[in-house]
Amino acid sequence: MVQNPETARSQPVVRKFDSLEQEVFLNLWRTYDRLKAFEEEVFSKAGLSAQQYNTLRLLKSVYPESMPTLVLGSRLISRAPDMTRLLDKLEQKGLLQRERRPENRRVVEVTITEEGKQLLRDLSSQVEQCHRKQLGHLSPEALRQLAALLKEAREPHEDVANLSLVDD
Repeated sequence: MVQNPETARSQPVVRKFDSLEQEVFLNLWRTYDRLKAFEEEVFSKAGLSAQQYNTLRLLKSVYPESMPTLVLGSRLISRAPDMTRLLDKLEQKGLLQRERRPENRRVVEVTITEEGKQLLRDLSSQVEQCHRKQLGHLSPEALRQLAALLKEAREPHEDVANLSLVDD
């Protein structure tokens, strides 16, 4: 039986997924895409990417200490394919500094500068507003539940050294 094209358009489209896992993954991906737009707006006004902001946030968490480049790269929320370029840009802006230790010239230590800390302070209220815009419609209980489910979903795939990734 041939269906009338006008009738076919008015019927709801039923999306089918290959599996429940695929449905959940695609929902995560779509959610990330929608929520990412809010943070991109905040960070682009400051001349930063979300990854650069996260780099500064991690360095601030250990200040006044420094962090080896390899450790920093492993603790970023998302992988940085070109860590050197990311750090170059932040260093050119005066937001961090790198230093090779005389005792081990292969290790590069990274420290946030006063300018970097000030930028984070300047952005803090905008970042809080962004998070409220992204997820403020959810109850505290729903947020705790979602955080626990997301942690459970990624835990088997995390490097053991990075399990506290989002706790910093």
